[in-house]
Amino acid sequence: MAPVTQALLLANVAIFMLQQFAESLLVSYFALWPLNTPPEAGVSFWPWQLVTYSFLHGGLTHIAFNMLALWMFGGPIERLFGSRPFAVYYFVCVIGAAVAQLLVTAYVTGGYYPTLGASGGIFGLLLAYGMMYPHARILLLFPPIPMPAWLFVIGYGAVELFLGVTGTSAGVAHFAHLGGMAIGFVLIQYWRGKFPVKPRRILMR
Repeated sequence: MAPVTQALLLANVAIFMLQQFAESLLVSYFALWPLNTPPEAGVSFWPWQLVTYSFLHGGLTHIAFNMLALWMFGGPIERLFGSRPFAVYYFVCVIGAAVAQLLVTAYVTGGYYPTLGASGGIFGLLLAYGMMYPHARILLLFPPIPMPAWLFVIGYGAVELFLGVTGTSAGVAHFAHLGGMAIGFVLIQYWRGKFPVKPRRILMR
């Protein structure tokens, strides 16, 4: 298994196990709390939460699906990008997803509830897979229908946007998912030199 992908898997599982003994403490300090969380809530936003929230999960099903997706898409993308650029890409997507969620909770939805889970980074990897391997076949679980990666990514993104705008699926950070995909697209295009300001070197292999 690709080394950074393996390390992320192990770290997520280890912290999930730690949550079983100290969930309240971990969520209070390391989940992503909105910028407008009132002082009387007893919790608040801290800069490190932009990254640490991605290692916390809300249950066995939550982490199981995220780690399955990390295993499926992380390896191919890490082998394509290289381990260091892959790590940069993953955490940029995590942070981009966090920023999107903070903006939405501050200016649209309101409320002060924590965001946790690796989905922002996972959606960034999904976007990268669809861009780098557009014709690879992905088999859906429900229903079990194969489709090209590019179609799956576009369709999944459209569903996330619909659910986020309509508020159909409460308790899911749809705009964080979209934020992870959006910043992943921007970073890949930057690395490809498709923006006016080109990077010093192209990190894609």
